[in-house]
Amino acid sequence: MSRPTRRIPLVNLSHYRSGNPEERARFVRVFGDALKEFGFVSVEGHGVDDGLIRRTYADVASFFGLPEQVKQRYHLAGLGGQRGYTPFGKEHAKNRTVGDLKEFWHVGRDLPEGHPRRSDSDVQNVWPEEVPGFRSNTLALYSALDEAAAVMLQAIAEYFGIERNTFSDMAQDGTSVLRVIHYPPLKEKFVPGAVRAAEHEDINLITLLCEGTASGLEILTRDGEWIPVDTLRGQIVVDSGDILSRITNGVIPSTTHRVVNPPSLAEDNTRYSMPFFVHPYPECMLEALPSTVTPEKPGQPPITADAFLKQRLRDIGMYK
Repeated sequence: MSRPTRRIPLVNLSHYRSGNPEERARFVRVFGDALKEFGFVSVEGHGVDDGLIRRTYADVASFFGLPEQVKQRYHLAGLGGQRGYTPFGKEHAKNRTVGDLKEFWHVGRDLPEGHPRRSDSDVQNVWPEEVPGFRSNTLALYSALDEAAAVMLQAIAEYFGIERNTFSDMAQDGTSVLRVIHYPPLKEKFVPGAVRAAEHEDINLITLLCEGTASGLEILTRDGEWIPVDTLRGQIVVDSGDILSRITNGVIPSTTHRVVNPPSLAEDNTRYSMPFFVHPYPECMLEALPSTVTPEKPGQPPITADAFLKQRLRDIGMYK
């Protein structure tokens, strides 16, 4: 008899936001333990409007349905894909040379004039004029996910018994990115040896993943088993990235995950996905929490978030 498929835990963020002390404490424990064991956890009660998610997906489908020459107008070459359109097959996983079977668009944080963290070198968002609602909907979704992420980061800090705003302050005015992804049917775009998203770890603090429009996401457990993770309607899947792993000295790992190709022609459909990558502000110093450092595991040398990000973007072919 085969053993049942393992599932990542499910928590309700409203229990942390407005629950009684016992509910808040349980959320912190289950949320933190899930990230520690799996690097992934499902969250409901997150406060992100379902209608907004649906409208944004509709706009995303409209954009990626445009002719190739129109989409290419929004490809900002030389900017490491920080904003706008990144063409099909451009990004590849670390230590791979074959590009992933996807194309995507990045929406970032535009700091206002006079903001202390704004510089002349900052890259600004661009918008597809062919899809009128794209700007307002993606910016609204960005803001809602940014707010939810700050609350989750506070819960992670409580899990470690440190100042509640430690991690959320790192992400305040950070270089977080909303990525809207199109995985076309493979019968149209298959490349030998390629997959929709090859196995990789995220770079950032945490990622918030709105429910995808089709299955395919899998994570690698600590004992080397690949298990599926379905992002169900009304839930957001949260995973921990390299930066959080570095800060916690590996107590919370950065979990390897992938998006596999459809198993059959019958399931070879278009897939859309909208991960929100939560990044610190550029000059934020990344160093291990003192409580996680031991003589046997001293922690990695300090590095700024900006230097770390650029280093990792070079690894995946997105930055020269």
